[in-house]
Amino acid sequence: MLPAHRAGARAGCWSERLAMKGIGVQGSRAFLLIWLGQLVSITGSALTSFALGVWVYSRTGSVTKYSLLLLATALPGILLSPFVGALIDRWGQRSALLVSDGGGALVAVSLVLLFFSGRLQIWELYVLLSISSVCRAAQLPAFMASISLLVPKAQFGRAGGMVQIVQAVSLVVGPAAGAALLALTSVAGVILIDFATFLFSLATLTLIRVPPPPPLPEGAGRPSLLREAAAGWSFIRERPGLIGLLGFFCVVNFNIAVVQTLITPMILDFSNPATLGTVLSVGSVGMLLGSIAMSAWGGPRRHVHGVLGFGILFGLGLFASGLRAAAALIAASFFLSLFTVPFVNASSQAIWQSKVPPAIQGRVFAVRQMMAWSAIPIGYLLAGSVADRVFKPLLRAGGPLVPTLGPLLGVGPGRGIGLLFMLLGCTTILTCLLGYAFAPLREIEQRLPDQLPAAAPA
Repeated sequence: MLPAHRAGARAGCWSERLAMKGIGVQGSRAFLLIWLGQLVSITGSALTSFALGVWVYSRTGSVTKYSLLLLATALPGILLSPFVGALIDRWGQRSALLVSDGGGALVAVSLVLLFFSGRLQIWELYVLLSISSVCRAAQLPAFMASISLLVPKAQFGRAGGMVQIVQAVSLVVGPAAGAALLALTSVAGVILIDFATFLFSLATLTLIRVPPPPPLPEGAGRPSLLREAAAGWSFIRERPGLIGLLGFFCVVNFNIAVVQTLITPMILDFSNPATLGTVLSVGSVGMLLGSIAMSAWGGPRRHVHGVLGFGILFGLGLFASGLRAAAALIAASFFLSLFTVPFVNASSQAIWQSKVPPAIQGRVFAVRQMMAWSAIPIGYLLAGSVADRVFKPLLRAGGPLVPTLGPLLGVGPGRGIGLLFMLLGCTTILTCLLGYAFAPLREIEQRLPDQLPAAAPA
């Protein structure tokens, strides 16, 4: 995480770049204030997520209850995303972010009070985290939709890179800082810090103004909330290139979910927790550096190459991670894979921001989020059984693939999961090649017209 004075210097430089590109100082400063507030808020939420996970598992010793905690933080927001997106378009991006952060602050206060009372029950935690999940469902779509109104098209890639910095910092700082804070204070103390980060984000939002998007065509009227939610999917369905882009991310997110679930047992099968921590840290640093590089570069001129080209590199990293039970190789492979993620995500976001009318970006981005993220819990649910019942036995002593693949990949603990990672890498690469072969996706930036507000220069 950048120190405050260095982050401020970087933000000032970015503000000057945007102003020179024609967006003006007010728009660039508004984006940077939103970005800074969300950086602090999302990092604070990562602290709470880590602390609550430790609290639930240490108190119950139940993997099932820990899994339900993860489900409560993700599933409600995913299921209600289309309705949340419609509300974003009704309220405006700034108001949606205020509601999101305000709701998160209220949940944090409720948790602190329950902790201090000594009467917090697990079911109460699940309910509060479900409410927080719905609030967070508005956060990323509203943040992304505001970029189209504040940042010129030429800077979409850089803006997307800065959004990826937010995600990377939360991954790097959350577990490490959360563990350090738990050693110094209680779970309630960590949540109080999260509450303070929500207040900081709310304060930044009061200092900015996001211009309204161009209105819908005259006579369109105001449909019901249900129709507005469905309109997000209708817009995507009518454009094969966007369907292809969404399908690509469903595959990649599924693969990432499987890897997230199995990386810990794969490494612990042949090494120790210290090695696991090192590998995960190296991968997170790769994502942070990739985010910084993307924010400085802005990505290729044709953003589809940023999605599919860097997607191939991501797949190569996954493939390499399964070759041997060697911590150095796995760490280097994960560094490569996670380094490419910001380029893929930010390039995709630039396409969506330029091809979706700003007036409906909230509902379209929310539906997109729901569809792409729906693959993640499926990956979580399938990973364990597929690894235990199918892949681990293949490369155990006496397994059916030992004579053929054993000399190449090794035999014993973790090697079956390594083989699965290699197949996931191949699947990712094949998906990228199919994307290039699918003309509506390959030519998406030529086939779909730009949908930018008149105030945002191209």
